Amino acid sequence: MATIRIRDMRVNQQGTIASVKIGGELGRRLRDMGLVPGTAIRIQGRAPLYDPVALRVKGFTLTLRNNEADHIEVEVNG
Repeated sequence: MATIRIRDMRVNQQGTIASVKIGGELGRRLRDMGLVPGTAIRIQGRAPLYDPVALRVKGFTLTLRNNEADHIEVEVNG
């Protein structure tokens, strides 16, 4: 499977988080929101200027700015 950043995913594309490549406060905050390796996600939508991105994770909708989403790599399904 190919690994891409969340920013590069299309609406309704699904995948599994492969890695969160940032530490510190932002890395901890992303992990606290449930964005950990092995978690399935689906891109639910994007704002008109493509920032932020809304994703479906563990039964809830989460929005991330692209500068946050850039640190998360996903193995895409198809």
